[in-house]
Amino acid sequence: MAKLYFKYGAMGSSKTAQALITKFNYEERGMSVWLIKPSTDTRDGAKMIRSRIGLTAEAEVIAPNDDIRARFDAIGRRNVIIADECQFLTPQQVDQLRDIVDEEDVPVLCFGLRTDFLTKMFPGSARLFELADSITEIKTICECGSKATVNARIGPDGRVVTEGEQVLLGGNDTYLAMCHSCWKKRIARERSSI
Repeated sequence: MAKLYFKYGAMGSSKTAQALITKFNYEERGMSVWLIKPSTDTRDGAKMIRSRIGLTAEAEVIAPNDDIRARFDAIGRRNVIIADECQFLTPQQVDQLRDIVDEEDVPVLCFGLRTDFLTKMFPGSARLFELADSITEIKTICECGSKATVNARIGPDGRVVTEGEQVLLGGNDTYLAMCHSCWKKRIARERSSI
């Protein structure tokens, strides 16, 4: 029986690398993979997925108004669906992935962030927490050695950003994975130095 999987972690936890390794493992066994990513993620080009360690693959782009179920039906059966940056999917699209699992017996593996730079849940991630059969945290560490859970947004001045739009694409130059304690202490320290 197929399952809906949500594999989440903070920035830099190897989510994309694990998605691409999973794709390779399925294909190595002769299985077909539908690799998808939301159109919101344009960092590496419209159709590219790239991990920090250099793994890359071409993916189908899913726009916010796309019906994933209809797109899946149109491309023909695949053995598995792998979604990168799934936090940017709409809740309705997560429901459509759930339908594919239930009605087509196709496993769906979603990789993405749980929360934004203010520790607020992304709508796609929230829906995955509600619907996924399997939820796995992909861990990474803060500079203090504790488990990182916060995606701290760092401004051009090097300070932690505490307001702004939920989505701002970036990598190591824009975000820093931190434990909650270090994040709070750094914000307090920076505010006291103003």
